[in-house]
Amino acid sequence: MRRVRIVWKSPLVGTILCAVVLVLSISAWLLTDGRTSSSEALRTGGLAGGAVVALYALWLNDRRRRIEEARQDIERQRHELEGSRISDERFARSVELLGHAADQVRVGAMHALAGLARSRTSYAQTVLDVLCAYLRRPFTHPRFEAKNRPTDEEAERELQVRLTAQRLIFDLLPDAGKADAPSYDLDLTGAALEYLDLSGRKLGSVILRYAYLHSSTNLSDCEFTGPVWFTAASTGTGRLSGRFRCQQATFHERAWFSGTTFNSVADFAGTTFQGEASFKDAVFGGEAVFGQTSFGTGLDLRRTRFAAELDLCWKADPPWYTVDGAVVDRPHAVALPPGCSVVEQRDETGRLARATT
Repeated sequence: MRRVRIVWKSPLVGTILCAVVLVLSISAWLLTDGRTSSSEALRTGGLAGGAVVALYALWLNDRRRRIEEARQDIERQRHELEGSRISDERFARSVELLGHAADQVRVGAMHALAGLARSRTSYAQTVLDVLCAYLRRPFTHPRFEAKNRPTDEEAERELQVRLTAQRLIFDLLPDAGKADAPSYDLDLTGAALEYLDLSGRKLGSVILRYAYLHSSTNLSDCEFTGPVWFTAASTGTGRLSGRFRCQQATFHERAWFSGTTFNSVADFAGTTFQGEASFKDAVFGGEAVFGQTSFGTGLDLRRTRFAAELDLCWKADPPWYTVDGAVVDRPHAVALPPGCSVVEQRDETGRLARATT
């Protein structure tokens, strides 16, 4: 009995019965009209029944389509879950290999992480965090102490691994000026870096507090969308003397260089500081260039020391700036904006001063 009930409940059986009923009822109804022949009545009834069957076929085809779409969606979700699981395992394995004793294995692990970040952008910030964490590990090199010291092979191998990490960070960051590109954050607090190059890249928040920037550092044409902290960082010797290039860069928020030591040239020519900029207690051991620089909010130069040539001919006067306690070693060349002068002191230095109104 159960089987009979199931058969009768089948949509196909109901459709056939409905079609038969329509054929018979419409044909019978038309035959009541004497002007209609039996063949015409039967043909009209057949068309009505065929229409019911066609509607059932359309419904059945739509149902199959929806079932197939649901199956594909389930299959896609399964593949995504499987891909996420594989990516998680790949990520965990690569992070584990960063502690391997062999430098070539560590380099391979970094490239694997970078490849994962490129294929799955949701991993990009996490991979950058891992690479930054590696660079924050304590590190020194004989060349950082003195330029001509003998090279230590183990330190040189580790330096090459760290240079790889820096290059991969550069590659993972988007180009500056892309409004729709994400802004990734970097935390390199206390990191010892050589040849740091982020030029032409877009970044979010950047932390380089107490960092050691050896040889040449290039931040030219960068776009910083978040706050930037260089507090108590320092540039130093490596293969080069420690140049710091930050030309034509854009800082959308505050830029803090408080207590930073620039041991060689520091070039900020053409850079735009839209937020507050602070060089309080900073030391410029080499030439300091601020020509055509813009300060949209304000500039703090309190107790800043300029030990070599100085160019403060910015593009326009900031809304406010202070030079209280700032000194310039003489007899170096100094180019100052209108309303600012150097007052000679007894200790062979000059004190920066603003004209009183």
